[in-house]
Amino acid sequence: MTINVQSGDVDIGAMVAAAKVPGAGAVVVFDGIVRDDAILEMEVEAYEEVAVAEMKKIAAVATEKFGLLHVAIVHRTGRLAIGENIVVIVVSASHRHAAYDGSRYIIDEIKHSVPLWKKELTRDGGRWVDGEHAHGSGKPESER
Repeated sequence: MTINVQSGDVDIGAMVAAAKVPGAGAVVVFDGIVRDDAILEMEVEAYEEVAVAEMKKIAAVATEKFGLLHVAIVHRTGRLAIGENIVVIVVSASHRHAAYDGSRYIIDEIKHSVPLWKKELTRDGGRWVDGEHAHGSGKPESER
């Protein structure tokens, strides 16, 4: 299991290679990217220690629930351009259904419970995106 919060880009190829463990019959990659919603960039902040701990819990539950053989999650922070990776999840399992279901569970739980904040930067300034998680209004603590 590899769980990271980082500012640098993600080596998806290395993540996929690491997921090809004995018994794996399927590797699923989820690559969440900055989409062009009339924004210039996105700024992502995280409460890193809590975010990593929470993602480890999510990965452990997904591993148990779906029989995953390998889980890797990398969530980026900092200023990200349109098309750049925000979050990459790579899982492997014996069968495709388990890998797909495990990957979907992980991203849904990250959205719901991990303390991450996203600000969409526009020509007119920017706006914090309301999060789905239970950690507040979508704004980091420093701007509430």
